[in-house]
Amino acid sequence: MAKAKGADPLAKYNSMRDFSKTAEPEGRIAPGKGRKFIVQKHDASRLHWDFRLELDGVLKSWAVTRGPSLDPGEKRLAVRTEDHPMSYASFEGTIPKGEYGGGTVMLWDEGEWAPVEGKSAKDLEKGHLHFMLRGERMNGEWLLIRLRPRGKERHENWLLRKIDDDQAGATDALVETGLTSVKTGRTMQEIAEGRKARTKTGTAKTARAAPRRAVALPAFQPPQLATLVDSVPAGNGWLHEMKYDGYRTLIAIGKGGPKLYTRTGLDWTAKFPGVAEAARSIPAGSALIDGEVVAFKDGKTDFSTLQEAISNGGEGLTYFAFDLLELDGEDVAKLPQVQRKERLRALIAGADARILFSEHVIGAGEKLYDAMCQAGHEGVVSKRADTPYRGRRTKAWLKTKCTRRQEFVIVGWTQSSAKGRGFRALLLGLHEDGKLRYAGKVGTGFDTETSHSLRDKLDRLARKSAPVDVPREAARGAHWVTPRLVAEIAFAEFTADNVVRHASFLGLREDKPADQVGMEEVAAMPDAPEIDVRISNRDRVIFPDARITKGDLADFYAAVSPVLLPWLANRPISLVRCPQGRAKHCFFQKHDAGSFGEHVHHVDVREKDGSVEPYLYVDDAEGLLTCVQMGTIEFHGWGSLVADIEKPDRIVFDLDPDEGLDFENVKKAADDLKRHLADIGLTTWPMLSGGKGLHVVVPLRPQAEWPAVRSFAERFARALAEAEPDRFTANLKKANRKGKIFLDYLRNQRGATAVLPYVARARPGAPVSAPINWSELRNIATPQRFSVKDAAELVERANGRALKGWGQADQVLPDI
Repeated sequence: MAKAKGADPLAKYNSMRDFSKTAEPEGRIAPGKGRKFIVQKHDASRLHWDFRLELDGVLKSWAVTRGPSLDPGEKRLAVRTEDHPMSYASFEGTIPKGEYGGGTVMLWDEGEWAPVEGKSAKDLEKGHLHFMLRGERMNGEWLLIRLRPRGKERHENWLLRKIDDDQAGATDALVETGLTSVKTGRTMQEIAEGRKARTKTGTAKTARAAPRRAVALPAFQPPQLATLVDSVPAGNGWLHEMKYDGYRTLIAIGKGGPKLYTRTGLDWTAKFPGVAEAARSIPAGSALIDGEVVAFKDGKTDFSTLQEAISNGGEGLTYFAFDLLELDGEDVAKLPQVQRKERLRALIAGADARILFSEHVIGAGEKLYDAMCQAGHEGVVSKRADTPYRGRRTKAWLKTKCTRRQEFVIVGWTQSSAKGRGFRALLLGLHEDGKLRYAGKVGTGFDTETSHSLRDKLDRLARKSAPVDVPREAARGAHWVTPRLVAEIAFAEFTADNVVRHASFLGLREDKPADQVGMEEVAAMPDAPEIDVRISNRDRVIFPDARITKGDLADFYAAVSPVLLPWLANRPISLVRCPQGRAKHCFFQKHDAGSFGEHVHHVDVREKDGSVEPYLYVDDAEGLLTCVQMGTIEFHGWGSLVADIEKPDRIVFDLDPDEGLDFENVKKAADDLKRHLADIGLTTWPMLSGGKGLHVVVPLRPQAEWPAVRSFAERFARALAEAEPDRFTANLKKANRKGKIFLDYLRNQRGATAVLPYVARARPGAPVSAPINWSELRNIATPQRFSVKDAAELVERANGRALKGWGQADQVLPDI
């Protein structure tokens, strides 16, 4: 593709097109040295993705036959094509049949690119390019490598490959989930039909209404608090955020606002005037936002710098928003975590630069934790993606710290022998078991100004006797104070004597009452058993053919609980109980009269006849294991959560084959469903049922109610059955299923349930329902690929690259 000096790089592009027939832009060199990249999904004679990089005023272009892959082990063929003009970067539409490249073109991705550090754009001429992308879909490090020509090839063949980094993922995750235009929100089908652009949802580019007239200021609500743990939780059911080193703050917007509250409800609006001013730019009549006020030092949030900024008038601060509790009178707190964050992202997009959205990753929490610790940050907060907001400390939010740090009460101080120092060390205390105990001392982390300021505060709290029992050697020469001041301390560990080791003072915490310091952390210490449920009759055989006992089943559910609960928790469920084992009498149970105990809850649901029945649900591993103790093998869930029971968050198509039909037929049917649903803009995920067939799962934003979801599922299934009556039936009667696959859409009506991911089945061999991706489905021979004996593999897969983002997509029912 070398060009003669002075030659027009767009001459070939222009010569191949008749601009009186095609809407494509005519080629002209664009000035400037930008770093734009775009990808256009192009359904021409063969579907491909046109990958284009801005360089020297044109778009260097490659046709990627199967689309870009996030799997570093997958090398995608990229055929070099003619340079395109910069004006092509916004082209989307249909090229007429018979013209060069005739077919539908979608603007599939856009963003910026740059060579990685130490590399250059000129490397492209040498046949390789190592670069970074920052787009709406493609991100991280990538590599283009030119292949040696074989014979008289008309085009240059290159390979496009993802570099293994935090943005790597499943093989075809991008092409299977990226179904709509980043420019117009349309599907390929809608572009081909010439439909108008529709408003995109679920991204930071969502169109926002103008600020509404202010309404009542939301009342303060206690914030949700995180439990301290030793390691980041596994599985794609968790989202992970940076842990900020600042003041937890709720912003209330409305009449008389904005107001900024500490975690205990103190009004600190006056302490953060810049953030309060910035909050006025958020376009809401009323809102309650959860987040953290921070100050930066050397590119990192720093608590000491924050305190200094507050003492100097509270300017120059930043607010990271990470949750949304209320918006224009709507109780958003009841929605799942991931949906609250997407609502929040759209709300503050374009707000004052002092209000920032707290970005997160889904899955891959350990990688984020390692990166945060290496960069010197405080740690990671992990949040269950499916749970509502609760104003208390829960295990749905977990925090993992790079260095241990927490609050201590100051109980005294020791005199310094050095001139100019206010004191030598602070003596610390913690509340445990209802009383204050001595927790050691801290003698570093103070500058001269801080030590004198602290000394003034300590002198005003002086008392004669120690407020806590202190070892004799620690009490020697000590001055005692009434325990009202709270200090934030970083330390390496607690010693065998239960005092801090290698402690360093970070600052005073004026937002926390001294009488509660220590209580919350002690309650959250990870030494306590994770699942406090006794399993009786552990040796009772539940699966005779596989020789699996009740204890084995309980151990399986305990092991997979971190990856199962994101799909099971807070969802009405039906249980398949087999108290004597799967070969004996089994029965369904969906109502609870309180016989399961405190760990299993119920939600009142109004039935068709007007009566109200208590439906079962659990919200933690204790509830899960309690059900197993009561003889449960299978868990089947509603398509909605207890927080908003009338609005489903998924559709499930159960592909149930007739006896004797090969599993290959089911796989082909599932792939066809995926393709048809993709045509109307719906991302899908396959799941092995552990029974005879497959489930095709369609995640939804809980917006449409049950009648609309049921109607869509039925119309889709019946249309497919009518189009291919030899393969499919949508008729429930078994007589109509001979040699066919039943498209069971009935899972998608109010009160119906479907088996959940990572659930054991009451079938021979103890099979398990298991998420998979579309690429690996091709090589799976049976829907019973995994069993109860594969707990470790299932957990590893759930946290691995192949299932990154499984079952997650912010999408609504298409208007068809």
